[in-house]
Amino acid sequence: MTFLGTTGAVPQKDKAFASAVVFFRGEYLLFDAPEGTQKQLMASEVSLMKVNKVFISHMDADHFLGLFGWIATMTLNQRKEKLTIFSPKGGKEKIQRILHEVVHPCFEIEYKEIKKGLLTEGEGFGVSAFPLMHGVPCYGFLFKENDKCGEFNRKKAEGLGIPPGPLYAKLAAGEKVKVNGKVFTQKDVMDYSKKRTGRKIAIVYDTRPSKEVVVAAKGADLLVHEATFLETQKEKATEAMHSTALEAAQVAKKAGVKKLILFHFSARNTDENAILAEAKKGFAETKLAKELETITL
Repeated sequence: MTFLGTTGAVPQKDKAFASAVVFFRGEYLLFDAPEGTQKQLMASEVSLMKVNKVFISHMDADHFLGLFGWIATMTLNQRKEKLTIFSPKGGKEKIQRILHEVVHPCFEIEYKEIKKGLLTEGEGFGVSAFPLMHGVPCYGFLFKENDKCGEFNRKKAEGLGIPPGPLYAKLAAGEKVKVNGKVFTQKDVMDYSKKRTGRKIAIVYDTRPSKEVVVAAKGADLLVHEATFLETQKEKATEAMHSTALEAAQVAKKAGVKKLILFHFSARNTDENAILAEAKKGFAETKLAKELETITL
């Protein structure tokens, strides 16, 4: 996962808004496309041409305005691959209206409305959405790697007389195969002692603390959570429907996540030590996102 920016609605000098890219098995997934997205993609190790899915948490301008310059540049570079944009209800129309005034893309753009539940699946993973508590319809996202039921045991297969080659792939995929009149299934060649639960990343944008976030992030390897305000600004956080650093930490503790990374900081809060110290009171395994930093799970 690469963080493109870390600040909230008011950018700090030379810094981008909160945005992140998840890379998994050849797919690049972009979460929010705020102002500065194109610039940050070009400065990162992520090719701006390789992102194939974009997830927009909500339709406040500061969370999607970066789409248009980025799409214009990809058009100039003759992109061929389809881009899929997931956004809340009404997002498609809003994006298309602005896009029409800016550029006519040379590649297909598919629009999908975000609803609670599974949004898309790829090779070995899925991305789901869950509702957040904000002033407009807003969603958090859960990246979930598929569980691994076990590991293919080649020695078992050879011992059963199954010849190496395409039959191994079929068995690993759960298909039945027939060799010398005998039928074999996946359970005959799997080592179930090596099963593994898939990794989980929960990404939480503008919200007040909620049970929905705790449930969605339960047991996640990584929770990326907004921390727009500090506890001394809690009244403002409640009014603007955002979270404090301590509140984000408390959500992480309730959800039993392994690690918490905070992002989406207000430009008012420039003391990173103060943000981190507040969060660590509620959850020790906390760190702050750094621009263009890549996290590997």
